[in-house]
Amino acid sequence: MEYQTNNSSNSNSAFTASNGSTSINASNPASDSKNRKPATAQQLVRENVQYLIEQLESGHSEALTAFLDAMAHFRNYSFGNVLLIARQKPDARNVAGMWAWNQLGRRVKRGEKGIAILAPMVAKTRKDEAKSDSKTSDRPSLLGFRRVYVWDQSQTEGAPLPELDKVTGEAGVYLDRLREYVNAQGITLEYNESIAPALGIAFGNTIRLLPGQTDAETFTTLVHELSHLMLKHTERRTATTKTVRETEAEAIAFVVGKAIGLTTSTASADYISLYHGNAALLTESLEAVQQTSAVILAAITVEGSVSQETPEVSPEVSEPAAEPASEPKRARRSRTQTATTEAA
Repeated sequence: MEYQTNNSSNSNSAFTASNGSTSINASNPASDSKNRKPATAQQLVRENVQYLIEQLESGHSEALTAFLDAMAHFRNYSFGNVLLIARQKPDARNVAGMWAWNQLGRRVKRGEKGIAILAPMVAKTRKDEAKSDSKTSDRPSLLGFRRVYVWDQSQTEGAPLPELDKVTGEAGVYLDRLREYVNAQGITLEYNESIAPALGIAFGNTIRLLPGQTDAETFTTLVHELSHLMLKHTERRTATTKTVRETEAEAIAFVVGKAIGLTTSTASADYISLYHGNAALLTESLEAVQQTSAVILAAITVEGSVSQETPEVSPEVSEPAAEPASEPKRARRSRTQTATTEAA
């Protein structure tokens, strides 16, 4: 077998092991203990979710706000890696490995500590070991995960980065793209004053919005109602509470709105009443929020993030990084009442 490490830090395969026994060749980056045994991906997720619970119970809702912010900025990352980034550097906005920053004409500042995340290790069969069944022999297998390091843009210096899909803080073209996405999913979008005082409702394959809202309000309301349909909240009524369904939808509106620069109020406080100390419920809910937000953002934005290739294995820059390349590659809606009326 030929062993390879997939160093792409935007891989969605991290933290997606089929069971909790998948071994990770890294200790918990959020822990200061160097003598700790390697943890599994599942264990790291549980530990970081428990950290969120402890912060919420202590009245520190900013920890969850930081995680929701990280969802908005790192939608291509796994759930576990978003947790790791948010916990180690809550203000991170654009991360990449040292090599990737060098290719963009930037270098990591001396003394900056890397953000530890996990990258999958895969095995690829050599040609001389390939069996007659080519379909089986060509299929890479996941061996586990290893710790790698990325740095935020604020930890680097050098050439300015290109701005591809600049966030304006206005719904603008994003609202048009969102409407197109809704229509492409076979969902009927209607406007009707009779739903007042609700700003929007979702049922079956139909979304109704209250006319007269601003573009920003229309955008966040539409994201909220679309989230109900994407999360199949009508089908999950027996397995969830109204608080869970509304909080998940509002959190998605928060994440998507934040990603395009809309001023939104925090959805973090609502999570205190959502999980009631149940770590499994909180984990399931946040994973659903992350995945749904990522799908919506992929549909309405043009990918403009830094190349996420080759994270480094050194946690701290003790010497100046290699010389950079000479040419870089270049509201929540205001709602005084519940905005969603669900189908009976």
